[in-house]
Amino acid sequence: MKLILAPMEGLVDAHMRNLLTRDGAFDSCVTEFLRISDKLLPNKAFHRICPEALLNDWKTPSGTPVHLQLLGSHPELMAQNARRGALLGAPVIDVNFGCPSKTVNLNRGGSVLLQDPEDIYQILLAMRQDMPAHVPLTAKMRLGYEDKALAIENAQAIEAAGASELCIHARTKVEGYKPPAHWQWIAKIKQHVKLPVVANGEIWNLKDYEECRQLSECDNIMLGRGAVANPQLASLIKHKNHSTLQAPYDWVARLEDLLWMISSTMEAGNVKYAADRIKQWLAYLKILYPQAETLFLEVKRFKKSEDMILKLKDEIASAS
Repeated sequence: MKLILAPMEGLVDAHMRNLLTRDGAFDSCVTEFLRISDKLLPNKAFHRICPEALLNDWKTPSGTPVHLQLLGSHPELMAQNARRGALLGAPVIDVNFGCPSKTVNLNRGGSVLLQDPEDIYQILLAMRQDMPAHVPLTAKMRLGYEDKALAIENAQAIEAAGASELCIHARTKVEGYKPPAHWQWIAKIKQHVKLPVVANGEIWNLKDYEECRQLSECDNIMLGRGAVANPQLASLIKHKNHSTLQAPYDWVARLEDLLWMISSTMEAGNVKYAADRIKQWLAYLKILYPQAETLFLEVKRFKKSEDMILKLKDEIASAS
């Protein structure tokens, strides 16, 4: 059984990867996508999307491997950049065929490519042929773009091109993130491919996890928004038989996480962005923590990171 932290664009950056993997429950995580459009990118572009490459040899501080995700549609450029990423030390190169963003799709990236399995095959084949043989090539896809008609064919194209693992988000692009996730479709796809398959989508708690495993027939699971809403989720899954982890969720611990997040974001030079990052995360935390809704309403107009830090410190003092 493997647990993988999803590559959520604009949400799971190096700071969030650090925080969510610190207890060692995730087996690996994936970067936000590196957009490949018109050139071979310089080394600094790879290091910007994955600071862990220089800081800790492509691992989070806790030792969790970080895989590099690329997004693009030009086979030769994708191959060149995949090779560069591999030579820079990326342990795995992953390709994004799942992003539902309208802007990304208009630029021939992400889930729009699921309309043509041959394009997917040519992209991955070029990458596999140009990458060092010892570096695995993986892919993530949705069940389709408008419908699921090409789901099996897309998965077969990914396998035929030489990918060693496939993660499937169990919804189409049009379905977006609306419940439910169609986990049973992953099991259908598995009947037609031999490569390992990872299930993803709409896993918020232990019940969802168990149901996903049953319906998808997958032992390997990727957690996304559920792990952001509940940073304990991966540990609860890995240690679900340990009663000590079934205790009520600790709001003070989440406040301390928020304070750590804004401080580390500012230390990395993103002072202007730091306060908005906390508001973004509170929007997820309020799914599980009622206190997060109250706090969000109190800080939603905050502009200065210093004001957010003072507020979080006050909340910790009051809640402790």
